[in-house]
Amino acid sequence: MPRLSEVHIRDPFILSFDDRYYLYGTTDPQPWSGPGIGFDCYVSDDLVTWHGPNAVFRPPAEFWGLTQFWAPEVYPWDSAFVMLATFADGEGRRGTQVLRSGSPEGPFVPWSDGPLTPESWRCLDGTLHVDGSGDPWLVFCHEWLQIGDGAIYARRLSEDLRRAVGEPIRLFSASEAPWTHRLSNSDTGYHDAAYVTDGPFLVRSDGGTLWLFWSSGSGNGYAIGVARSSTGEVTGPWLHKSTPVWDQDGGHSMVVRSRGRDLLLLHHPNRVPLERAILVPVVIGDSDVIVQHADGTPVDVVP
Repeated sequence: MPRLSEVHIRDPFILSFDDRYYLYGTTDPQPWSGPGIGFDCYVSDDLVTWHGPNAVFRPPAEFWGLTQFWAPEVYPWDSAFVMLATFADGEGRRGTQVLRSGSPEGPFVPWSDGPLTPESWRCLDGTLHVDGSGDPWLVFCHEWLQIGDGAIYARRLSEDLRRAVGEPIRLFSASEAPWTHRLSNSDTGYHDAAYVTDGPFLVRSDGGTLWLFWSSGSGNGYAIGVARSSTGEVTGPWLHKSTPVWDQDGGHSMVVRSRGRDLLLLHHPNRVPLERAILVPVVIGDSDVIVQHADGTPVDVVP
């Protein structure tokens, strides 16, 4: 039974359900350009040791996605479970599709009517947000490869999560945060420099403040920043914390709320094939977010 430090994974996500934990993430050996194999799941009772991997999604023969199988997130929804994940067709189309299963351990099958992100946009890292009225939203990134200054958008979804309703609403662009750095050609591996947006995830404090975690490049490498909605609504406006909460070559985070504590889950370092999931304590207040071990100290799991 492996520990987190023994699992090669990017973009990790943990579902806490019925006193068990389900770990998903990007695990294909060639995540950027290789063929899309699918998604696996690890299961744990204590966040320390994990059983797996077990296959939870393998694409059907007619599936549109052929490569870049990224960032699966799983949520209970309408007496079932939905997975939001990024797929690409290898010809420029990339977006977030919803899959569905009767179990968090799959098998998941296509559920939405194709990607719920705009057809002509290159998108990634869709996450699910439910507003105060119970309405679902898809929050996702519009890729810097297409627009230069990557941006985060929100789009209303139908109640069954099968289609988008309404147009995307821009929340902010990466360059608006004071801590982000424009990446050079050597940083990105692509021809043009850019501001990156990755891995949005929304969570409320006990007092009702809505926070958005997301990743970009900082002066110290891949990093995690947070923004606060001044209205408490997903549409913002969003106010950025002036410095990253983590800037030690790790990112694409989410918050695990379990047994009276909040844990920040991220992959670290940000280098294939060295990525591992780590959990660190995080305090989510009404006016600030504080991450412990933000100096990059490797953590397998906190006590």
